[in-house]
Amino acid sequence: MREFITAAEFKRMVISASAAIDNNKQKLNELNVFPVPDGDTGTNMSLTARAAASALAGSEPETIGEAANIAASALLRGARGNSGVILSLLFRGFAKSCAGAETIDAKALGKALSSGVDAAYRAVMKPAEGTILTVSRKAAEKASKLSAKVSDVEEVFTQAIAEARIALDDTMNLNPVLKKAGVVDAGGAGWVLVLEAMLSSLQGNDVELLSGEEVTSSSAASFADVDEEITFAYCTEFIINLSKEGQKLDAGKLRAYLESIGDCVVVVDDDDIIKVHVHTNEPDKAIGRALTYGELTNIKIDNMRYQHSEKVIAEAGDAAKADAAPKIAEPETKYGFAVVAAGEGIMNVFRDLGASTLVEGGQTMNPSTDDILNAINATPSEIVFVLPNNKNIIMAAQQTVELTEKQVVVLETKTMPQGISAMLAFDADADVEQNVAAMMEAAANVSTGSITYAARDSEFDGYSIKEGEYLALNEGKLSASGKDLSEVADKLLSDMGVEDRGFITVFYGEGVNAEDAAAIEGLCSEKAQDAEVMLLDGGQPVYYYLISAE
Repeated sequence: MREFITAAEFKRMVISASAAIDNNKQKLNELNVFPVPDGDTGTNMSLTARAAASALAGSEPETIGEAANIAASALLRGARGNSGVILSLLFRGFAKSCAGAETIDAKALGKALSSGVDAAYRAVMKPAEGTILTVSRKAAEKASKLSAKVSDVEEVFTQAIAEARIALDDTMNLNPVLKKAGVVDAGGAGWVLVLEAMLSSLQGNDVELLSGEEVTSSSAASFADVDEEITFAYCTEFIINLSKEGQKLDAGKLRAYLESIGDCVVVVDDDDIIKVHVHTNEPDKAIGRALTYGELTNIKIDNMRYQHSEKVIAEAGDAAKADAAPKIAEPETKYGFAVVAAGEGIMNVFRDLGASTLVEGGQTMNPSTDDILNAINATPSEIVFVLPNNKNIIMAAQQTVELTEKQVVVLETKTMPQGISAMLAFDADADVEQNVAAMMEAAANVSTGSITYAARDSEFDGYSIKEGEYLALNEGKLSASGKDLSEVADKLLSDMGVEDRGFITVFYGEGVNAEDAAAIEGLCSEKAQDAEVMLLDGGQPVYYYLISAE
């Protein structure tokens, strides 16, 4: 019987949980209902959990309160997507409950799990059942009740996991969309993995991160010969599996980007994969850019400072803390905008409209809370309007409000076209409330359609979707799929009701040639004969077309 959990045990438990999520991230991604090539649940939870594991790996917490706080702080700043934010909130509530505690017993464990659930539910305006919220709540309720009767923390964990598994299976009954697709909730499945890994570690069986390739002799030599003054700390390696048959990646363009954020860049490509190696202080950015081209495998990130010596770790930690101190831009204007966007053409539109700072990301890679926070702090204004431009980024943006001295207003824009319309409605002479009302009204009047490709085979809502087919989404909901682009686009435009709209903008994406884009522009003109149609090179990754109708 085990009566307490110590700081050292909790540290290993969180690191094991991160490894379990990372090892199973693709399985979690495949639980997502739509087979779109976005930053999926597994990817977001994995990157979020990795932030906590990295923070704990370089620390030696003396109490569980300290360990839990390190994990919660790292998760908050590293949170990506709704699933990542909720994961961070579950640990934030846990940490608050453990504050000041040297160890926790069974009763404190039940209370901490319940505190985490309370924090997550409070942060969600309209909590939906049949999600990670339900799974975590059911597990916490079981733990809380049992902890009043037994003093074995392993037994409390075991019974909580059993209840979480039952709740996970029931998510299909609580969520009609999941029931139609025949899958359980991906976020809930991720939380079950977290609990299982934490228990396994507590029992002495740490979950190991699956390593993929062995370290080559050349990379091993570079580690051995590394100097104490290391400019780029993280040796980052991965393989990009190209997203679709026949896709060609401009390896030179990728190499140039990696060289802008690091050194020792090696990019080797053939018809099917790209092998990448880079030393960088920003492995998340390297991975984020790579994800725009395809699925990643064999990801390995090594801290070369850590491998060199404990002394260098301490020095690197001090430097990291100094770098982490927020750099707050002095106000030059009353209002400013921090905007999340993807694609050079679309980003230029936001710049032209007055966006002060831009965060690259969105559909293909959800930026972290820290990414958005840095953009806010870099915005030279008293008040910063944040445009997430994606429903899966709104929660991460909202977490920044209490992390900066600037006044932050998060506008709940769900698409980039909504963000553009919102900025067009901005009035520098109006007050905050008037601007929020006007901008959100403008955003609400925009219909957004998108055309991408199916990342995997899927059966959903009567559609038999095959990998590689065109996939059309109307306001994020499936409109059409098939091999014929014009047929898919025609169905999408009809569902969007473009016939009754006065202004249509077509943003064509990365890899789409002007001739093909002109054909879609012509189709829009045919469908909406009274509308003004504009064609712009958006340059957005993964999504061939974004169509805005007003």
